[in-house]
Amino acid sequence: MSVHREKVELSSLPHTFDGPVPLAIIGGTGLYDLPNLKPIARLTVSTPWGFPSAPITISQTEKGDHVAFLARHGSHHDLLPSDVPSRANIAALKKIGVKAIIAFSAVGSLQQEIKPRDFVVPTQIIDRTKGIRPATFFEKGFVAHAMFGEPFDLKLNKIVTDAIPLLGFLEGFDTDATPVLHSKEHTNKGEDLTVVCMEGPQFSTRAESRIYRSWGGSVINMSVLPEAKLAREAEIAYQMICMSTDYDSWNESEEPVTVETVVGNLKANSANATRVAATLVDVISEELRTGAAGLSKDLEGTMKYAVSTSPHGVKKELLEKMHYLFPGYWPLN
Repeated sequence: MSVHREKVELSSLPHTFDGPVPLAIIGGTGLYDLPNLKPIARLTVSTPWGFPSAPITISQTEKGDHVAFLARHGSHHDLLPSDVPSRANIAALKKIGVKAIIAFSAVGSLQQEIKPRDFVVPTQIIDRTKGIRPATFFEKGFVAHAMFGEPFDLKLNKIVTDAIPLLGFLEGFDTDATPVLHSKEHTNKGEDLTVVCMEGPQFSTRAESRIYRSWGGSVINMSVLPEAKLAREAEIAYQMICMSTDYDSWNESEEPVTVETVVGNLKANSANATRVAATLVDVISEELRTGAAGLSKDLEGTMKYAVSTSPHGVKKELLEKMHYLFPGYWPLN
């Protein structure tokens, strides 16, 4: 299919959708759509925090489940990591009924055993952003605090690690170079896999990269925050899947990371990321449909009682904004 024809077909899709959309995939660098699924709607969602990075594509699986796809960096990858409208992205997904998010991201490896083209399912985050990204839906006049000790949803993490085999989930590589799925449960002896989130858009210096390794960092990216924090505030189960593209700059036996290296590995990985996403869409959609895993149930209602500001001190316009995310939580009168 040509790019032109694909654009025409997407633009001709309905701009409204009334069915349930419990699962969303956020595509990062290297994953820009879900070509194995049938798109049935293309939504432009306006939120109190602006418009998302791109229109949200609703697709339907063979079993009739619906999944939303959102390109984090825009339809043409024209948004820097610091410019991604994360509040609008998460708010829009919440508005259409999303209960769980699987987010993909390209990362640099901080550990020798995590090779380029390996996949990583992290369990912890270290924040190295610079405070220029809005990281909460709340603001002056309406204060709340969200628990973030476990930045990724534990139930969703287990579903992901159980659904993807350690080996053999990627195709087209020699046996000696077969990519591995790294997870806390299966490959890391119960130890956390930590993603360091830096501001970017420049890559790390060698000195910075060595510091992150000494802190126990497993991989490094520019996208997991504030996305994970906002998903938690919105009471959406969230898990990132990291696709290793390089050894960052700590490994002196390797040349310092370049855009050419990253792009080359991304191209090799993109079809395989699509394959992993397709597997997870089927598995997680079934879990959400049956309620077997209780996804997002532990998060429901957590923000209702997390507000510290007295009801008498909350401005009406702030309540109206939060009503977009949580209708009925707090009275609007």
